[in-house]
Amino acid sequence: MSDQVRAYCYALTAVAMWSTVATAFKLTLRQIDPLQMLFYACATSAVVLLIVLGVSGRLTEVMPAFRRHWRITVIAGLMNPVLYYVVLFAAYDQLPAQVVQPINYTWAIVLTFLSMVILKQAITRHDLLAAAACYAGVFIIATQGDVSRFSGANWAGIGLALLSTGIWASYWIINIQDAREPAVGLCLNFLVATPVVAIICWVFSDLQISGSGLAGAVYIGLIEMSLAFLAWSHALRRSVNTSRVNNLIFLSPFISLILINQVLGEAIYPTTFLGLGLIVGGLGYQQYRARAA
Repeated sequence: MSDQVRAYCYALTAVAMWSTVATAFKLTLRQIDPLQMLFYACATSAVVLLIVLGVSGRLTEVMPAFRRHWRITVIAGLMNPVLYYVVLFAAYDQLPAQVVQPINYTWAIVLTFLSMVILKQAITRHDLLAAAACYAGVFIIATQGDVSRFSGANWAGIGLALLSTGIWASYWIINIQDAREPAVGLCLNFLVATPVVAIICWVFSDLQISGSGLAGAVYIGLIEMSLAFLAWSHALRRSVNTSRVNNLIFLSPFISLILINQVLGEAIYPTTFLGLGLIVGGLGYQQYRARAA
């Protein structure tokens, strides 16, 4: 099997995993609150990543990396997973999965504008066109294509979903300056974050949860926060051309909508597909113009 074929296998595995997480979020939130879900997911991810590093013989890299890069570890860990998932899970707790999930993909547009402000990178008219398409899609999803629904939409929940994209984009801006090896860095993030989330959960919620709620949180920590990231990293490292792999990510939101409908029982509005099409089209156009430049 060639490296490119292996890259596709890893990428499709990651896409399949990410396609399930919106459904997993909503199912788990039926049993426990967002803070409980985050604590047990973080703890699971920390354990899984420690095991992965141990199996690969790299566990001894963790503490030296923390001593060398403790500042960025603390900052990155507080942003992801703590702040990002607190906000994202709160959005999922307030809104249907078919609303939050497409909005979450607009983080790449936010990253473009943050790069302009923070990194002084130029922004092009193609980026502006992509942004216009994406946020037109967000508006259509939020209002279900009916402007009269504007005032009745759950803008607090939509605001949380949009805020999560800003946090995630900011996290990737920080990552540009991150000298840590990705798997070690991610492991350190969760090791720092888990006790912080435990305190937050103890103060504002409760650490005792049901068995089904625990199972859902463990699944999220295992799949969303750990294995999907590792599979995607392997795909990018093995791919001859990363754009071939990156384009596969656009399959995930459409597969996710099928699962949201079939498993959660949410009736998917035609406007959701229209809005998602605008978001994915905008992101695809931005990627295409970036490669053509």
